[in-house]
Parts: sequence; structure tokens; C-alpha cells
Amino acid sequence: MRTPIAACLLSLAAVAAAGPVHAPAARSASHGHGKVSQWVQRFAAAHPTEMVDVIVRFKSQPGGSERLFLRGLFARERHSNLSSRWIAVRLPVWAVQWLERSNAVDFVAADPPMSLSQAAPYQGDLQGPAAGGGTSAGGAGVTIAMLDTGVRPSPDIQNLVAAVDLVQASANPLTDPPYDPANSFDSNGHGTHVAGILVGNGGLSSGRYAGVAPEANLVSVRVLDATGGGQASDVLAGLQWVLAHKDQFGINVLNLSLGHPVYEPAELDPLVEAVENLWGAGVTVVCSAGNNGHDGEGTITSPCNARDPIAVGALNDRGTPDDPSDDLLTSYSSRGPTRFDLYAKPDLIASGNRIVSLRARGSTLDKAYPAQRVAENPAVPWMKDYFELSGTSMASPRVAGTVALMLAQDPTLTPATVKARLMQSARKPNVGDPFATGAGALDVEAALLAQGQVAAAPSPRVVRDDATQLVGLENTAVLWGNPAYSIDSIWSQSILWTSANPFADPVMWSDATLSLDPTVWPFPPLWLSGTDVPPPSSWPQNVLWSESSLWTESVLWSESGIWSESGIWSESSIWSESGIWSEAAAVAPDP
Repeated sequence: MRTPIAACLLSLAAVAAAGPVHAPAARSASHGHGKVSQWVQRFAAAHPTEMVDVIVRFKSQPGGSERLFLRGLFARERHSNLSSRWIAVRLPVWAVQWLERSNAVDFVAADPPMSLSQAAPYQGDLQGPAAGGGTSAGGAGVTIAMLDTGVRPSPDIQNLVAAVDLVQASANPLTDPPYDPANSFDSNGHGTHVAGILVGNGGLSSGRYAGVAPEANLVSVRVLDATGGGQASDVLAGLQWVLAHKDQFGINVLNLSLGHPVYEPAELDPLVEAVENLWGAGVTVVCSAGNNGHDGEGTITSPCNARDPIAVGALNDRGTPDDPSDDLLTSYSSRGPTRFDLYAKPDLIASGNRIVSLRARGSTLDKAYPAQRVAENPAVPWMKDYFELSGTSMASPRVAGTVALMLAQDPTLTPATVKARLMQSARKPNVGDPFATGAGALDVEAALLAQGQVAAAPSPRVVRDDATQLVGLENTAVLWGNPAYSIDSIWSQSILWTSANPFADPVMWSDATLSLDPTVWPFPPLWLSGTDVPPPSSWPQNVLWSESSLWTESVLWSESGIWSESGIWSESSIWSESGIWSEAAAVAPDP
């Protein structure tokens, strides 16, 4: 039996094998980060004798010496993502300091629980069916991958071409087939609901609850368990699987109806790195913005804080998907800009409130919320194969399905061009918070008719002018390399900007007066002084932003980022023993 002294010697020997140690790196002046995530630092200070889950990024592809180093720290691998520099481990808190001191380690990120971006089901009477709202046919030749809780077999899902389970996988999921769709299952119910919105053919309901792209192929990657629980490293492993198998299955689109709070800048976030890699490899990534809108601005979740992928917020179509005149932004849809990086998100919004899609009989959600079961035929009310859910989880597949339709129509479209066309063609509200509605509401027909190309389409960054205190956004005409996609054409056609040459200036400045209250922003003020912005009540084809009341002073950002440690999130509500953060984050759908 190894003695404690021998164990310590082994630990120190492993550290030495990983390279010389050095003093902990100084924190970044811009973000307050050194080599260790701020959350991990706080957890280590508060729980010095406990274990902690982290994702370690090495400076090069980890090999034998790096794994020996981790074993010396009594680390247990959760995932070793063979196509990246990241390894997810659980280790003693005291070992974090050795990770920080090792020259072999580039960064130590948090490995937080993931949240399904669904709202808690509404327990009142149904207002009437809010169907997935699909086309009669479309998406042929396109393959959509989804990372979720799996997919329950259904007559409505005819094109499931592969299913992989990373929750209970015993073999190496990156290299070992088969991925037989006959083995697909969903013990939670969330993934089946999302799949129905993506590719359901509506057969059980005579087309009433068809998905957006019923002819598209579907690949299911199960990364969350029956409770909806899982961690960032589980999703990271799923993203690695999609990258490794995208050519094998012809994956063009990826839907992510999940997320976790942002704990580090985008450049240090392992999930952001992974989705950006997929985007660069030609996969159009669509993700849910999150359901934390009640907490105000800066609540976009990871990996939606990535600059390239399409972040989708939720719209309430009030049960009339063909009549946009009564549309409202949902109260729970997360707002931008993104924490730390200040990217203008979400990119657009889509119907996500009280959406009816496929039911997974006997699943966790099905048993917990029987009142949300929906009959496919009102004349036969005891036959209930559908289910109602709300959230940005339901909005994201609406956009991902539309992407499949666009690619089926023109397979040469790049992810950047798809994003630019979706945003420019979106329906614009009369008045709205630009960090809540993005470029407007999804318009499927307009997106399919849109023209134009861009080389890149990163979401613009929010900037400020020190001299005038004006707030502005990077001009997408310059950022995307096409004057047809300027800020004032995508976000507004009103007289909002001070620029006399909106097509050439790198930044477009708002002509509004900004607050001088230093408590609103730890640097020179950002937010406009004024009254709260009412939710948009109609969606005509004219403007998104009005000159009045763009932003309020209602959200205070602390020096630690956007929120103080004692603010929106507490350790007890996020990092529960069962790994279920969605229970803390769930909100009721809007009526």
C-alpha cells in the first residue's frame, strides 16, 4: 500500500515531469484572469479540502507526461478530447495551484453543470396549439446534428441517420462505431421535443405539428442524462464527436439547446473554442441564448457567447404563428451583451413560447408535467403524442431548421453568409432593446429569398467613446466586408446613428445621450439614461431601434465582470450535487 509520503513524492515527481514550475501568472488587466478561471479560484478559496471539476488546456497535445502529471495530482479523467488540447478532470482543490504553476498548462477552466434552455411548463389552460410551424417539405440533402438528451424513436422522425450516447458510452466515442439509430433513446424528453421542431414530419398529427425541415437528416448526440444533467466537458466531448464525424455523416448544421453561465472570456472558454472550430470547418452552429432574461442584460449563456455562431432568443407568437402583429419578446429570453467580451447578442429571435412538439412517453418531463401533454387530434383527446414546452431551447431549432432549408436551396452557402442573411431578413420591431431582440424576428420566407455574400459574420462588439460618452457598435459593413450589411440596415433603418458615412466607418455611434452615473459601469458609462424599454408589440418591416430609451440604468455591472459574486448566481443554485442547474434556472413561459 502506498504511504501518504510516497504519494506526495509521486505527486511532486509528476509535477517535475510536466516541466519546471513558476510563480502563478499575473492576472490579465482586461479580464482579471490568470491561468485559472475566476470561478475555480473562488471555489478553491471557499472549499480548500474538497474536489473540483476543471477542464485543463495544455500548451500542446497532451501525451504521456501530461497524464502522468495529472495522475500525480490524484486527478481522475472525465473526458480526454483527443482532437484538442483539453482534458477534463476531477482533482483535489489543493492541486489547482500546481496546475497554475506548470509550464505545460495553458489555462484551467471551470467544468460547470449544463442547463437545458427550456422554461418550466406553464400549468394553466392551453391557449390553443402553438405548432412547431414547419414547411410542407424541405431540407433534403442536409444533415442537422443536435447535442441534447437523445431522441426517442417516433413515426414523426423518419430521417435519424445516427445516434451516439456519450452519457453511458463504454467505448471511445471519437473512434469506435457503430452509431445505430435503432439504439437511440431519450429518458428526459427535451431532446425528442427539439428533434420534432427540427425535422418532425407531423405524421401523427396530419402535419399540424410538423417541424421546420422534415426532409433533413438528423444525427443525435446524447450528452445530458435523464434529469437533463451533465457538465461542460460532456458537451465538449459531443462537440469533438461532431467535428470528427461531420464528413462521415455530412453534417452541415448543429443545434445546441443548452448552455451554462459565462465564467471566462470567450477566448478562454473551452465550449466557445469548440463551436468556433466547427464554424470554421463549415458547420453552421445555432445555439439557444438562455432563459435568464428576468435577470436583465448580460445573461447570454455559453457557448452562445461565441462571436460567430448564431445566438437565438425567444419570441412569444401568442399562438398565432401566421400573424406577427401580436408578437412579443418573452420575458425570460436572455439579453446581451455577452459577459466580459461585450458582443451584441442574441443575433435574432424566433418563436419559443408554448411550442408543441413530440412527446417522449414515460420520460422525466412527461411524468413531471402530465398537463403539458397535447392531443394530436382534438376529436381523440386521449391520444396524446405531443408535448408543450417553452424556452430558447425551442427557438434555436426553429432557426437551425431554417438554416437547413437555406442550405438545401443553395448548398454553397457558408455559415457566415447564412448568418448575415438571417439577420438582415429578420422582421424588425417598432421599439425594442437591441440586446434582447438582436436583428429582429426570424422570417423564414424572407431568409430563403435573401441575397448577398459575406466572408465573415462575427457579431459586433459594443464600444464606447471616452470623450463623448457615446455608445456604439462595430459597423458590420466593415466587419463583414460588404457595405450592403451595415449596422443601420441590419439593426435599424431609422436615424439612429451619428455617422455620416454608415458604410465605411468602423464603428457606428448612437446619437443618444448616455448616463453619467458611475455606478452603472465600472469604466466610463455605457447605458443610456431613460425609462425602461417596453417589449415590442408589432413587427413591421421598418425599424428595430428607436432613438428613445435604448438602455436603462437598471443593471449594475461590477468590476468582477457583469455580476457581483453575491448577485445573480450562487454556488448552491448552480453547482448542485446532482449536477442539475436547469431546476434553478427554469422560469414559467409567458402567458
